Amino acid sequence: MKIKALIAARSGSVRVENKNIRPFAESTLLEIKIDQLKRLSNLDGVVVNSNDCEILSIAEKKGVEVIKREPYYASNTVSMSDVYANMAENMDSDVIVYANCTNPLIKDETIFDIIEFYKNNTDKFDSVNSAHLIKEFLFKDNLPINYDLRYQPRSQDLPNISALNFAVNVISKEKMIECKNVVGIRPYIYNIDQIEATDIDNPIDFEFSEFVYLKTKTGTR
Repeated sequence: MKIKALIAARSGSVRVENKNIRPFAESTLLEIKIDQLKRLSNLDGVVVNSNDCEILSIAEKKGVEVIKREPYYASNTVSMSDVYANMAENMDSDVIVYANCTNPLIKDETIFDIIEFYKNNTDKFDSVNSAHLIKEFLFKDNLPINYDLRYQPRSQDLPNISALNFAVNVISKEKMIECKNVVGIRPYIYNIDQIEATDIDNPIDFEFSEFVYLKTKTGTR
């Protein structure tokens, strides 16, 4: 079973300009993620898929495989389902570990353990997807959806509802093409803590993640 990590790094981020390659903790999110994945002994390789020549050049210098994405699959009009299928079709591996640059706080051991969990449970689940628990009072159309207003619980007693964070997703190439997704038909939702789950989606996320990352790196967290 050949297992490779896939980093998808499209250019053109709107909310945080060039977030994958802008300075972050004396490096970049892209380089940090490549270095992290290269450290994992249960991976057979790392692949960077991008439409951006600078991103691909950085990846090549880091000694990992690169795949140039066709412009259509990097546009703002293509569906993500088609992008997932296209990326999987271009992978030379049996299993894909889809890992985003924008989750820099997830630990090496967490990614390693998620991969091992997938390998040991392929008879039960067709994907393993990182998530985190949402313990908040949720409303839709002015009505609570996870508690009863007449019997408000403590926040810690709210039902366990998980939100995908896409930090790590493990799925076979075949299933990723079939489902056009990194989540299979029989997924296992693997909860991680909220710090590790942090996803950089705006400038505040970027600054927070850099602060925590540097604290962790220096051992002062």
